Amino acid sequence: MSVQNYIEADQEKIRQLKRKYDLSKDADVLALFTALQSGEIQFESSEGRQFDDMIYEKASAIKDREKEIRRNAPGKSPAKSDGTKGKNKNRPPNKKTKVKKVVVLTKKEMVLRRIAMGVLLLVAISCLGYFSFYCYEAVKVDRENKRLARIKENETVNSMYKDEVVEAQVGEETRYFKVLEQYKSLYHQNQNLIGWLKIADTIIDYPVMQTGDNDYYQNHNINLEEDRNGALFMDTDCDIKAPSTNYIIYGHNMRSGKMFGSLDQYANEKFYRNHKIIEFDTIYEEGTYEVMYVFRSRVYQKDEVVFKYYQFIEAYSEEEFNSNMNEMAAVSLYDTGVTASYGDQLLTLSTCDYVEEDGRFVVVAKRIE
Repeated sequence: MSVQNYIEADQEKIRQLKRKYDLSKDADVLALFTALQSGEIQFESSEGRQFDDMIYEKASAIKDREKEIRRNAPGKSPAKSDGTKGKNKNRPPNKKTKVKKVVVLTKKEMVLRRIAMGVLLLVAISCLGYFSFYCYEAVKVDRENKRLARIKENETVNSMYKDEVVEAQVGEETRYFKVLEQYKSLYHQNQNLIGWLKIADTIIDYPVMQTGDNDYYQNHNINLEEDRNGALFMDTDCDIKAPSTNYIIYGHNMRSGKMFGSLDQYANEKFYRNHKIIEFDTIYEEGTYEVMYVFRSRVYQKDEVVFKYYQFIEAYSEEEFNSNMNEMAAVSLYDTGVTASYGDQLLTLSTCDYVEEDGRFVVVAKRIE
C-alpha cells in the first residue's frame, strides 16, 4: 500500500470517528481518547497521528478543567454555633487568649512582595508547562514506538512490499543482502533503519538507525522529525554487512525511561540475572546476545592514554581482542561468568551516566545465536 493510500484510509477513518463522536462534547472526546489509548483504533499516516495528538490535547485540557472545578468546589459548611458567643468551650479556664501580631507593610514593601509573588507564579507556571510538555512527549514517543512494533509484526502490511535486496561491496567481493520480511515496511519508510533492539520485560523495544552523522539521531526520530528523545542509533563506523567485531548502539538516558532510560538498571546484579538475554536483529539477520560485562566509563580527552570502549569497533588480531576483553572485565560491576573468544560477534549498548561528568553506562554482550 502506498503512502497516499495510508493517508486516504486514515482520512476516512477520521470522518467515521467524527460522525460517531461529537468532539464538541467532553464525554465524547474522553470516550474517543480512551479508545485511542487502548489501541482499539490505529493510524498509519502522519495525518492520522496528528488527529490522535489533537484528541490527546483536548482530553488533557478537559481533565485539567475538571480538576480545577473540583479544586474550587465549596468546602464543608462551618460548624453551627453552640450559643457560646466570643468563647471557646474547649479552651482551658484562666488562660489568657494570645493576640495575633498584625504586620503593617509599607507601600514599597507591598510592591516588592507583589513582584516576588508574580515571579514565583511565573516560575511555577513555567515548571508546570515544562513538566506537562515532557509527559506529553513521553506518551507520544511510547505510542509511536508501539505503532512501529505493530508494523514490524504485521505480516499483511509487510507482504505488500516487494523483496528488498541491497548490493554492497565487502572487501573485494560484491555481495547481496535481503531485508528480512518483518522489516520491509519500516525499511521502505526510512532506509536508515539497520535493525531492531529488544530486551524482554523492559521498555527497550526500538528500531535502530544508522547514518553518516552520529549526531543526527540524537534529536530526530525514525520519521525524520525533530524529537528530543532521539532514536537508538549505531555508531557510524560499525558495519552490519562485513560485519564489525563490535556493534555499538547509543541512546539517550531519558528520565521518562524512554530509549535507554532503563539501561542503568543493569547496575543491579539481580536485574541482570533476570535480563541476561538481548535480542538484536540487523535488517538482514536475526540475532540473540548474552550479557557479559556491565560497567561505568566516561568520554575521555583525545590525548588521554586509557581504554576507550567507544573506539573498540574492530579487532584485527586475537591479541587486540583479548586486550579489550581484559579491560572490560577489569571494570565490570560484577562477574557474569560469560566470556568471549576472538571471532565472536559483540554488542555494546551505551548511554549517559550522571555519576560523573561526561559519564557513560555500558552493557556488553556476545552473540550466542
